[in-house]
Amino acid sequence: MSEKNDISGDAAEPLALRRMETAARAAGAALVSDFGRIDALDIRKKGPADFVSQADTRAEAMIISTLSEAYPDWAFLAEESGRSAHTASNCWIIDPLDGTTNFLHGVPHFAVSIALACDHELMAGVVYDPIREEMFAAQRGRGSFLNGQPLRVSARESLSDCLFATGIPFKGCAGMSQFNTRLADTAMACSGTRRFGSAALDCAWVAAGRYDAYWEDVVNIWDVAAGAIIVREAGGCVTTIESNDFDTSQSQLSILASNGRVHDRLAALLRGS
Repeated sequence: MSEKNDISGDAAEPLALRRMETAARAAGAALVSDFGRIDALDIRKKGPADFVSQADTRAEAMIISTLSEAYPDWAFLAEESGRSAHTASNCWIIDPLDGTTNFLHGVPHFAVSIALACDHELMAGVVYDPIREEMFAAQRGRGSFLNGQPLRVSARESLSDCLFATGIPFKGCAGMSQFNTRLADTAMACSGTRRFGSAALDCAWVAAGRYDAYWEDVVNIWDVAAGAIIVREAGGCVTTIESNDFDTSQSQLSILASNGRVHDRLAALLRGS
């Protein structure tokens, strides 16, 4: 029997979030089981420096099955499966394994990311780190949490005190020259920059105050949709680098997620203005 399908209802959002957490934990457990068994996985190359394995596809199938069992009429946009045929206002945005390159190289830093949008407006999100067993979760208007404990962004206001995260363009991507300029400018302004290879966790760590901001020139919406609402509900700010609204109707976009206090100054620095 399906759970209540109207996400606008007060009772629906907690049910949907619990279902998202259940799906993320199940997928995360499967990923941990596959982690370190790379020789046993069928790995395909989708594009330059872009890989998919049986671990990705199995985890995604588990997530879609778990969510669809409760909400069969809702749409989904998933990294490996693409967009479903459903035309419902409510849409799951799914990345079953954010940090695939880390995963395939035995680097224990990756996550499951699931967001829920209604008419392109973010309603809820979870980012689950199965290695550390950290569940970051948020609902619109109800705050962000890490394993049930409230999250809050950092209070740093000086760029020189901040620790930033970013993503580096990989082989086959345009914009390396622009990235290098932005990285040089921000590196001179802050106390440090990190590139750990999971956009979903970069956002979640901004929400947790571990980073003061995260920026990237081009990301896929499934990489950052869940993280975006987690940052916002933790008191932070999320826009594009160009300071446009963060729009889940776009498949690719730039992102700047911050504690809010440094947002405008960092955006200006990234734009060279």
